Amino acid sequence: MAPRLQLLTWDVKDTLLRLRHPVGKGYAAEAQAHGLKVEAAALESAFHQAYKVQNQKFPNYGLSQGLTSQQWWLDVVLQTFHLAGVQNSNILDSIANKLYKDFSSAKTWQLLEGAESTLRQCRERGLRLGVVSNFDRRLEDILAHYGLLEHFDFILTSEAAGRAKPDPQIFRQALQLADVEPTQAAHIGDHYLNDYQAPREVGMYSFLLMGTKPQDPFPGTIPKEHILPSLPHLLVALNHLEGPDPKQ
Repeated sequence: MAPRLQLLTWDVKDTLLRLRHPVGKGYAAEAQAHGLKVEAAALESAFHQAYKVQNQKFPNYGLSQGLTSQQWWLDVVLQTFHLAGVQNSNILDSIANKLYKDFSSAKTWQLLEGAESTLRQCRERGLRLGVVSNFDRRLEDILAHYGLLEHFDFILTSEAAGRAKPDPQIFRQALQLADVEPTQAAHIGDHYLNDYQAPREVGMYSFLLMGTKPQDPFPGTIPKEHILPSLPHLLVALNHLEGPDPKQ
């Protein structure tokens, strides 16, 4: 028999919350409010390019290189607009600061279907809950806006941990915070490497939320009982942990 779970850790973005609108649309709307007209599609493409370069050059918000997460994000916004052909630095500073503030507010995010009820029912089962997310210091405020903060025993962001998924150390920190063994914990998220494979490397269980967004091909076969078509399916999947070892 598999050991009884005591802890569930959760990814947040695209697991419990998702953006209400694509990044490019939000950036374009803010630009328009400042008197600039920039195509949302151009900003969307530029954002992904700027984010990728910034993350490669300054991983995990550049904390080990002397940056703050706010500086990191402001630079991403500036580079996004520069790549989209906008160079007016005075206006862009105002836009960047407003977007940084907006992305910590409820108006930018929305709950995934079943998020609150699934968390509540997991609590009713006697499980402790925590967050393990590649996010910055704004996450607690965002969760509080949606009444989700009360469900969690701890919030461990990559900024606070100093490590980002898929680094196994962030999961080890979570286990230490909860004072549980790896076999007493499971992680839920939407990213194969960060949320499915990485926690298993430290001995935890994990479930992969598929949702409605397209997924890249997985490097291996995932047992169907580890895949969640939606969050409410977790409650059924947890029952498998009472049977034979689900890692087999």
